Parts: sequence; C-alpha cells; structure tokens
Amino acid sequence: MRAFLLVASWLPAILAGETGASYFRDVRPILQRQCQGCHQPAVKSSGLDLTTFDALETGGKRGPAFRAGAPAESLLVKYVKGDAQPMMPLGATPLTAEQIAWIVSWIAGGAKNDTPAAAKDTISLDRPPVYLQPPVISALAFSPDGKTLAVSGYRELLLHKADGSGLISRLVGQSERLNSIAYSADGSTLVAAGGTPARFGEVQIWDPATGKLKRSVTLTADTLFGASISPDGKEIAVGGADNSVRLLDASSGKELQKIGNHENWVLGTVFGVDGRRVVSVGRDQAAKLSDAGSGAFLENVNLLRGELAAVARHPKKNVVVIGGEDRVPYVYLMDRPKVMKIADDTTLVRKLPRQDGLIAALAWSPNGKMIAVGGMGPQVNVYDSDSGTLSVSCKGHEAGIYAIAFSPASDRLATGGFDGHVRIYNAATGELVKDFVPVPLSAAVTTRE
Repeated sequence: MRAFLLVASWLPAILAGETGASYFRDVRPILQRQCQGCHQPAVKSSGLDLTTFDALETGGKRGPAFRAGAPAESLLVKYVKGDAQPMMPLGATPLTAEQIAWIVSWIAGGAKNDTPAAAKDTISLDRPPVYLQPPVISALAFSPDGKTLAVSGYRELLLHKADGSGLISRLVGQSERLNSIAYSADGSTLVAAGGTPARFGEVQIWDPATGKLKRSVTLTADTLFGASISPDGKEIAVGGADNSVRLLDASSGKELQKIGNHENWVLGTVFGVDGRRVVSVGRDQAAKLSDAGSGAFLENVNLLRGELAAVARHPKKNVVVIGGEDRVPYVYLMDRPKVMKIADDTTLVRKLPRQDGLIAALAWSPNGKMIAVGGMGPQVNVYDSDSGTLSVSCKGHEAGIYAIAFSPASDRLATGGFDGHVRIYNAATGELVKDFVPVPLSAAVTTRE
C-alpha cells in the first residue's frame, strides 16, 4: 500500500509533462542500472532478458513483463513494487518511488517502443561484435595455468591461447568498456570490471572453463576500474568514478563494503598478502590503505606527488609499486616502520627511473624479480625489483600502452594499448615473440611473427 501511495504521489508530475514517460529515455536506464545484472542474455534469470524492448515484451517463464495500458496487471510493476514475491531487484536496493512511477506511467501510456533505430542493440551472445579496426586494449591477464590470455574488447572478453596462436572463445556481456581483468589464484573465476560511461558500472564474474557468466553486478552510474581478487579468491575489490572502492563477495556478487576514503576517481586496487587490507590509488594522488573487513581507512601509504593510475603488489610481500602522472614508479611498504609524521615518506623503498610518459599500467612478475611499467611512452620498461635497475625495454608499440601482464612462469610479458595489438615479449631479453590483433576483423587480420 505504501509503495502504491508513493508512486501515486509522483504520477501527477510525470503525467503533466508534454511527452510523458519514455521507454528509451526513462524506463530503459532504470532497467539497465537496476535489473540487467540478472536479466540479460548471458544470465537470463527466470528466462527473462531486459536488455532490449523486444525481449522485455516477450517476457520470461512467468509470461509477458507488461500489459500495455494496464500497469496494475503488469508483472514488471508487481515485482518492483513488492506486490509479487520475491521483490525485485532480488537482494538489491529497491527501486525508488520515482523510478516505479516512470515505469507505471510508461505502461499506462501504451508502453510504446521509442528506441531510435541507431540505438538498437545488435550485439548478443549469438551476434558478437563486428570489428572494422582493432579496438583499444585496456586490460589483459594470463590464466594461472599459463594456457590462456584474456583480452578486453568492445562488449566482450576474448580468450586466446597464451602464446597468441589462436582465439579460444568470446565472452559477450553488456559493458561497452572493460577496464580491468583479473583471474582468481586457482583459475576458477575470471573477473572483468568496466561499464558504459555515464550510464552504469559493472563487475562481471565468469567461469572461464565453461564461458558462462556467473554474476553480473551493477554498482554505479559510471564505469569501474582496477579490479583485483583477494588471495583466497573470496572477495573482489574494484574502484569507481564515484570516488569509492567496492568490496564484493566473489561467489554471490553481494556488496560487502563501500569504502569512501578517496576524494576523486579510484583507478586501481590490490589486496595485501593475507587479504585483510586493500591498497587503492586514484586521481586524488593517494595510495590509501584500508581494512577490508570494516572498510576503515588506516593511512596513506605514500607522499602525495601526482595523480595515480596503477598499483601492483609483490607476489609474496606487502610491498606495492604505484605510478601515474609524475611518470615515476614508487615502491612502497604497506606497513610503516615508525610513527608517521607530516609529509612523512618512510614507507618508500625506492624510486624507479622517470618514464617517457605518464604511467598507465604496472605489473609485478609472479617470481617477484621484475616490475614492468607501461603508459604514454613508446615502450614497456622492465626493472629488477631488488636493485631498481633497468633490465630490458620492450619496444614495438606505436602509441599509449594501457595493459601489461606477466605469464605465470614470469618468462613472457603481454602488452596492449591504443593501437589495438597484443604483443608478447620474452621478459628476460625484451625480444618480441608475437604480435597479433586479438579481435576478428571483417577484413584479414594482420599477424606479424
């Protein structure tokens, strides 16, 4: 009854508008933000897909989602109001009275499809993206068994053989951009974080063995960055354009913590060795140490020098490397050896050499011996992590480098960026081993050995 009264209080204002409620302008964003995590082609809970008007009209196992002109008889309205159980969205924040009122108004007005022809979604599991040119590569990761290399594409993850010799599968989702990719230590979970700018931020949780989407969690109204998985595989950390760090249960996708310690976008996260703490970096220049259990802010690990874009941790120690705007990679201890003072930098282990451009990506080799640095410079530099001396420079990119990853054996380094090519190098010598375009092009794919 309360939900009905709240909706009724909003209806006069909505119905007074000249155009009334619009599916494309008003209803579609609500479904996209609140409902598509469970109701999309890759998941389709209760047989219901809410990603397109046609799928919404068809409905699911319980019948059509709406009846034009009759909101009180429409399943969509009943479930979001709580008149039918379980109340939707399941296990998430209920729709606001205003959001419900928009849906009611749209159905009452005839439930018309006013989606512009140019905006209709032509991508699905059965119709993956078609590429006329290589897309920017923003993320990549090797599987722990060393057999697979996951690469970001438009609306999809592409799983390749680790040596770049062939495409294995394409995992199509809803996010236009996937800004980070991470495997769990046992390889059973593959996480991708991204979204569609100014519309939603999404965490995708995949079973890489089957190519099935286990969970899709929509967290924010803008894209997400810097996903990481705790060493025990139980939690996921991700940064957002809403200045927050979110911690999720890796199994259920349930949000465990929203950490609001940053003052600007959070672009990178990493768990400590025992998973009890998280280091996050972002545009506010800070590498912030937070308690993963309570979300409490512990301290800034670093001295503030410039906006930060990337963070990586030593595989066996609570030592991190951070980098960003000022072009210098800094290696820090997560634990301060003495009482902090104003402008104190006692956690600094060493500074690596200044790069030729802004730092966008960092990786620490699984054997703990190498740190790779990539960004706006024309090469990826690999340093000895103990001495800080330059070991090799991996060359061949024509523009910005946004993603780098070591193989589990630490003998290969994969890179990707603006030019849309994945390059695989011998990590010890810097020799280019493979150069390929990770997406199938409508014309011939150029492959250079």
